[in-house]
Amino acid sequence: MKKKIKSVKLFFALTIATTISLSSTKTVQAVDKSTNNNVETRGAILLLAETLSPGEQANADFQDKLSGAELLAALQQGGYVIYFRHAQTEKDYADQVSAVVGDCSTQRMLSETGWQQAKAIGAGFRDNNIPVGQVISSQYCRAWQTADLAFGKYEKNGDLNFPPAEEYTPEQVAQMKALLTPMLIAVPASGTNTVIVGHDDLFEAATGIYPDPQGMAYVVKPDGQGGFELVANMLPEEWAQLGSN
Repeated sequence: MKKKIKSVKLFFALTIATTISLSSTKTVQAVDKSTNNNVETRGAILLLAETLSPGEQANADFQDKLSGAELLAALQQGGYVIYFRHAQTEKDYADQVSAVVGDCSTQRMLSETGWQQAKAIGAGFRDNNIPVGQVISSQYCRAWQTADLAFGKYEKNGDLNFPPAEEYTPEQVAQMKALLTPMLIAVPASGTNTVIVGHDDLFEAATGIYPDPQGMAYVVKPDGQGGFELVANMLPEEWAQLGSN
């Protein structure tokens, strides 16, 4: 099993830490360029990395149970739920307070990179013969457009929408968990995989993991008895690589 650290925020922490270190004359003088062994820089990195939320840390710490050819073979047999956080948007901010469902102009929209990510995801599924049955998306434009670009089909489900708040109450978090969990435990039709295209906070509410960056997917295995197991996480570009690993 390989350990993947995929959090963009961790990358920013590393970048900021390096900037902090280089801004100090004393620290610059202490840098050993041949070994990159800078105690103050590493201390700053650790300090900033500790600012990750529990959900972000769980995402960074997650280890695949299946990967490469083994994961591909399992997906080709069907029986999995694949939860995607929508592809990358032009900006990343909480628009659920002001967004009007059905009016894309009030919502965050996919960027050109996001369009390419969605298309790459779909190509990876097709090229690797991963069977897809039901495709469910939230009613937000960035979600159903990701589904449409990747799979050419989708059905909107308002249960995947955000509550209209920027800071969620415990009750709202519980509500998101209650709405998403039935989709994660539902066993797909025989020989197919179910695809869900939704958002970060809902997945975190149901699993404790904040899926980061945008476009990340978690492969979920329902056990048929009301539970599920998280099997792997995948970045958009990794779908095309499954068959070659």
